[in-house]
Amino acid sequence: MSAAGKPVTRGLDTPFEERLFQRVVLLVPLAGLALFFLYPLAIVIWRSLLQRDGAVGFGNYREILALDHLWRVVWNSMVMSGLTALICVSLGLVIAYAMSRSRIPLRWLVSLALILPLLAPSLVQALGLIFMFGRNGLLNYLTGMQMQIYGLPGLVIANSMYALPQAVMILAVALRYADRRQYDAALVLGASPWRRFVDITLPSLRFGLLSAGFVCFTVTITDFGNAAVIGGNYRVLASEIYAQVVGQMNFNMGAVVGILLLIPTLLAFYLEKVAAQRGGIQEGAIPVEPDRWAPRDIPLWAASYLTALFLIAIVAVVIFASFVQLWPYKMSLTLKNYNITTHGAYDPLWTSLYASLITATFGTLMLFALVLAQRKMSRGPARLVYLLAIIPVGVPGLVLGLSYVLSFNVKPVFPGILYGSALLIAFCNFYHYHSQGFLTMVTGVRNVPRQLEETVTTIGGGVWANLRDAIIPIMVPTLISVFFFLFMRGMVTLSAVIFLITPKLSVGAVSVMRLDQAGSSTQAAAFSVLIMLTVLAAMGLMRLLLLAQARVNGRPGREESAA
Repeated sequence: MSAAGKPVTRGLDTPFEERLFQRVVLLVPLAGLALFFLYPLAIVIWRSLLQRDGAVGFGNYREILALDHLWRVVWNSMVMSGLTALICVSLGLVIAYAMSRSRIPLRWLVSLALILPLLAPSLVQALGLIFMFGRNGLLNYLTGMQMQIYGLPGLVIANSMYALPQAVMILAVALRYADRRQYDAALVLGASPWRRFVDITLPSLRFGLLSAGFVCFTVTITDFGNAAVIGGNYRVLASEIYAQVVGQMNFNMGAVVGILLLIPTLLAFYLEKVAAQRGGIQEGAIPVEPDRWAPRDIPLWAASYLTALFLIAIVAVVIFASFVQLWPYKMSLTLKNYNITTHGAYDPLWTSLYASLITATFGTLMLFALVLAQRKMSRGPARLVYLLAIIPVGVPGLVLGLSYVLSFNVKPVFPGILYGSALLIAFCNFYHYHSQGFLTMVTGVRNVPRQLEETVTTIGGGVWANLRDAIIPIMVPTLISVFFFLFMRGMVTLSAVIFLITPKLSVGAVSVMRLDQAGSSTQAAAFSVLIMLTVLAAMGLMRLLLLAQARVNGRPGREESAA
């Protein structure tokens, strides 16, 4: 039986063309996963076991674990990510509830604010906090009030801004699929709004809350950008890996710290998947309609608006700073900050564009091929392919980037020829976001009716006719979405590519970090603005293409919602 419960045609009963196609669309993506994900990960594990004297063992682990400061770094990381997850889940529940269960005015404003952190590298949040609350920040300039924003407070706030949109998205989905009949029954029994929330809403959200918490914990414990800009003396695992590899050129010890970072990430990933599976959508559920109730709505709306305004203000101050003559001493406006001549000028931005286009094109084709192959497979092999395809989401970007250095910075022509090229950066970005793209593609291919494929086959159509007439027309919105998702993430990724930068090759996110570290914070802001404009343009183009496709198919409501 196939993964969808359909009979599987095998052997000579399948035309040669179809068998060849099935093998190509399966083996090529799997070969990519093996070469650009499994092999580098195996090299990291091997290097972590390779001791100074050339012997293989756990000497590096014993040496690292004997360092007093390492346990402090691990504790710092757990505290920082734990606080961030707690804030994001609590605030995310408030915002998701306000947007799903109440008729909140200016809903577009809150949605816009939640999009902003996704438009730029994560370190832009930290940069904005420094411009607003730092020693030379806008708050100090206007009021004389000084705040200690560096270290744990700044890291928690910056990472909360970065992870909050993901928490809101997960909790909004969980709220959307609650069953209205339960609330109607509780209302008939005389339950107060508070009792309905405690007895129905919270229990139905428990797995969504866990899932959101684990996601926020994972993305923040592995983030390097905010730690590099606003972390100060508060060391975390991400900055420790960077210090071992770049500062001390100790790749084996960096691999050990990478494995240590991998352990909590994989554990959180596993627990998140368990929570997501147990908190599945109720079959036949009737959606709960939003309503108005002032005692509930006023505090929810106030918290949502304040959060939205804070997110907008942090990004706005970065945009403002990009036009300031000399922050904060000469606040007159100028365009000279956009005349960047150091750190490769605008070459890194063009490299990011080029690499992101490769990531999007190559990634979309590979993921499309993989879901086509999985669709035709029996249940057991299909589940194995699914598992392989989603494993990359559990590997931190820093660890993947380090694995690429250890695997491709070698003397043999292949794979050494790839090191120092935009192509390798593109591959790293793609396999860093492989799982998210795959899951989106799987959702899209499920919308293709098998009866339509069978009809094309019945009238004499082969593999290519099936693709042209049955699969691709329905998959176009998904293909567009995955393409632009990979492009936009490729433009803003920092952690996964920080180790792949060479003296001759850099990308936009790294240039922002280098400009800030060199003291050119306003030029770093200007570079960030250009990255945000690029990603925003891509998002706008994606929406236009999705709306155009919806009109062609005559399904405006559905596709506009997807866009």
